[in-house]
Amino acid sequence: MVHAFSPEALLVRAPPPDPVAAQGMFWAGVERVQRHDGTYAAGQMFVQYAIPKLLRCPWPLVLVHGGGGQGTDYLVTPDGRLGWASYFVRQGYAVYVVDRPGHGRSPNDPALLGTMSPSATYELIETLFTHPERRPFYPQATRHDQWPMARADGLDVMDQMLPAMGPATENMAASHTAMQKAGAALLDMIGPSILLTHSAGGPFGWVVADARPALVKAIVAVEPLGPPFLQRPGPSGGLPWGLTAIPLTFDPPAARPDELARVERPAPGPDLKPCLVQAEPARRLPNLAGFPIVVVTGEASWMAQDNHGMVDFLAQAGCRAEHLRLEDVGVHGNGHMIMSETNSDDAAAVIDRWIGERVLAGRTV
Repeated sequence: MVHAFSPEALLVRAPPPDPVAAQGMFWAGVERVQRHDGTYAAGQMFVQYAIPKLLRCPWPLVLVHGGGGQGTDYLVTPDGRLGWASYFVRQGYAVYVVDRPGHGRSPNDPALLGTMSPSATYELIETLFTHPERRPFYPQATRHDQWPMARADGLDVMDQMLPAMGPATENMAASHTAMQKAGAALLDMIGPSILLTHSAGGPFGWVVADARPALVKAIVAVEPLGPPFLQRPGPSGGLPWGLTAIPLTFDPPAARPDELARVERPAPGPDLKPCLVQAEPARRLPNLAGFPIVVVTGEASWMAQDNHGMVDFLAQAGCRAEHLRLEDVGVHGNGHMIMSETNSDDAAAVIDRWIGERVLAGRTV
C-alpha cells in the first residue's frame, strides 16, 4: 500500500522546539593522505552539534552510534519522534552527535579505510533489533515489546531504520584506530566531555579516554560491544585487549594481548553467561580510572546475557564502573536499539539522572 506522506501529522505529537542557542557541524580528525594521483582527506568524522540557551551541564555530551549505524540514530526515532539528541538538549546539555569514520556522513572509501563488511538485511535487523521475540535465540528476547509499529505520517518504520545501516570497516583494529584518532581530535577541539556510546561504538569511549584521560568526565556505555575478549573469525579479530581491538594503557604494561592472562567467571545468575576477566593480579587501566562509568543494558536485549562481563572487567582494572539494568529502575521491554524504541525518553531520563547523581552533583555551570 502507498501512503501519502504527511509531515503535518507529526505536529500534534512533537514537543516544543529545542531551546537552541547555537547549532552547526564540522569535521574532526581530518588527515591528508598522499597517493599517486593526489592528496585525499581520510579518517574524518562528521560532527553535528546543538547548544541550548540554558546550560545545566558544564561539559558537552558526545553521542556515538554503534555498528553500521550513524549519528541519525540519535536525531529522530524510526516512528518519527525526536531522538536522544533533542532530549538531552532540552535537559540542558550541549550535544555533539558524530558519524564515526566510514559511517553515515563520514564518507566510506575502502581504498582509504579498508575492506567493508556487507550492509545489514531486513531479516537480520528484525532478528537482532526490532522483533527478537518472533524468533528468540536468547532467553530475554521473549520480554521484548518496545519496538514502534507505526508512524503518524504513514511511512514504514522499518524503511525509516534500515537505510541508515550501512557497511562498516571489516578490520576491527583499523576501525578502533580511526575512532581513537578522530575522537581525540574532537575532544581537543571541544574540551572535557561526557561520552555516551552504543554497541560497536562502545570502544570509542575506551580508546578515546585512553588517549585523552584528562578530557573525559564520564562514560555512559549503552550496551557496549563485548563481552570482554570477544573472539570473531576472519579479519575482524574481536577484542584481544579485553575491551578493544587495539592496545590500551595497562599498568603493569602489556606489550601483547597474550600477556593478559584470562580466567572465566561463572554466570552471576540464571539466563546469564559466564565471561572472561583477567587472571589475578589484574593489570589496571589507569587512564580509565579517573571518572565514573556506567554500562546501561536493556531488559530484552541479547546483551542482557553478558554486559555484566564488561562491568566486571572494568571494575577489576580499577575503574569506577557500575551496571545499570533498565528493568531495575522500572524501564521494561527494551531490545538493543534503546534510543529507537517507544520508551526511549524513559531510558534517556534514567541516563540523565545517573549523570546528575554521579557527575554533576554539587556542581553548577
